[in-house]
Amino acid sequence: VQLQASGGGLVRTGDSLRLSCTASARTFGAYAVGWFRQTPQKEREFVAAISRFRDIASYDDSVKGRFTISRDNSKKTAYLQMTSLYPEDTAKYYCAAGEMDSHIADEYDFWGQGTQVTVSS
Repeated sequence: VQLQASGGGLVRTGDSLRLSCTASARTFGAYAVGWFRQTPQKEREFVAAISRFRDIASYDDSVKGRFTISRDNSKKTAYLQMTSLYPEDTAKYYCAAGEMDSHIADEYDFWGQGTQVTVSS
């Protein structure tokens, strides 16, 4: 499965962005999707995940209430809607696909190349 993340950019504090993760798999709906982020100073950290089949969403506490993960299986795409962005949200965002909607990066089988999100103060 190949994943293509897009939608990043440079925004100001309080702005919104929507990231997209488009998959090559015909059976995209059979995969859970996770979003992670990483900065040069930190290890890759969990942001949000959505389960396969039932589309159950989960979030890290740092983004809960601000970010929304969703998916459109007909378009083989998952989304991460980000609102009320802070400079602390600046990172490279990666999408991943796997069997379980895990919060652990190593439990995902497939990864996209990442898209940079920069939030200025």
